[in-house]
Amino acid sequence: MQVKCSICDTVESIEDDSLQAKRLRNRRIHMYLCQDCYERIEKKTYERHATGDFQLYKEKKKKNDFI
Repeated sequence: MQVKCSICDTVESIEDDSLQAKRLRNRRIHMYLCQDCYERIEKKTYERHATGDFQLYKEKKKKNDFI
C-alpha cells in the first residue's frame, strides 16, 4: 500500500497486512506521518514540555446525579 505523509508529501509504501494500513483504510480520519516528521514532532513536543509552559487540557466531565 502506498501512503503519503501529511506534512512533507513524501510517498512511501507499507505492507498491506500491517495494522497501520488497516487503520488508514478503515478510519479515514487517521493520517500517515513519515518517520522523519514523526521524530521531529516528537522531539519538539518534548522540548516544549521541558520548558514548563506546556499544558495538557483535560476534558471537563459533567457529574451526573442519577448515576
